[in-house]
Amino acid sequence: MMTEALVIGGVTGLALFLAVFALIPRRASLAGRIAAFDASRVAPLHKSVITEETGNESALTRRLGGALEGFCSELGWEFPSLRANLRLTGKSFESFLGTKALLGLFGLMVPLFLLSGLSLLGLHLSFIVPVWAGVIFAVVFFFLPDLELRGEVEKRRRDFRHAIGAFLDLVAMNLSGGRGVPEALMAASEIGDGWAFLRIRDALSNARLTGQTPWQTLGQLGAEVRVDELRDLAGALSLVAEDGAKVRESLTARAISLRRKELAELEGQAAERSQSMLVAQLVMAGAFLVFLIYPAVQTLLHS
Repeated sequence: MMTEALVIGGVTGLALFLAVFALIPRRASLAGRIAAFDASRVAPLHKSVITEETGNESALTRRLGGALEGFCSELGWEFPSLRANLRLTGKSFESFLGTKALLGLFGLMVPLFLLSGLSLLGLHLSFIVPVWAGVIFAVVFFFLPDLELRGEVEKRRRDFRHAIGAFLDLVAMNLSGGRGVPEALMAASEIGDGWAFLRIRDALSNARLTGQTPWQTLGQLGAEVRVDELRDLAGALSLVAEDGAKVRESLTARAISLRRKELAELEGQAAERSQSMLVAQLVMAGAFLVFLIYPAVQTLLHS
């Protein structure tokens, strides 16, 4: 009993020490300063999206995540795929790291606290079991934000593709009204008020400030959010930007292709759900048959 209490207290103290040590500001190294400078060059392009989420984060999560981000920067760990997914969902990298660390720490401590409660109730268990359970819980809790992020990213990319189809139709209509390609792109982006249209509108506005062409910024946005349809659109616009008739035909064809692809995906999802419902019905029917046959089988076995 005394040994288990000492070990639990030691592990708890070590965890609290590591958490406090991570929150203590340290002198940044040269590699960390260079990484922060590189990140600050990209951050203004996404500031309007990220600040919308950081207002709901706790100071502890941001502080701990900032320390972990600096540590990763010093080691050269950049996580480009993870950062792209976080930018798509409007979450900051430091808050994500802080959440993962806190959840992992929580998962590590839960079995130890349960062991302490059972010990107070007079139930004595081997200390090896809660230690391994704590490690397993810590790993599972640590990767829970990744699973949540993956599902949200898939949903966001699907919504983005749907918004691109509507955006193409709006651009084609603006081109039919006699506007040029840059004006048609900006006018179409100002019609929608969803988050996807907001990202497109911000990219086109940044193109005017940086002196790039609208299709170049759309291509960069497509690479950032990893939506191939937007990158293909940027490539097509760069080829036929001077010919309004070809642009209209190309945009209309791409919008039709996107809608057909989206319809095919929806039909595939509906078919998968139908198969799942069929399996569930078969399982229920089998359980009902077992419920009906079991009394007769029991009677025959005992007769």
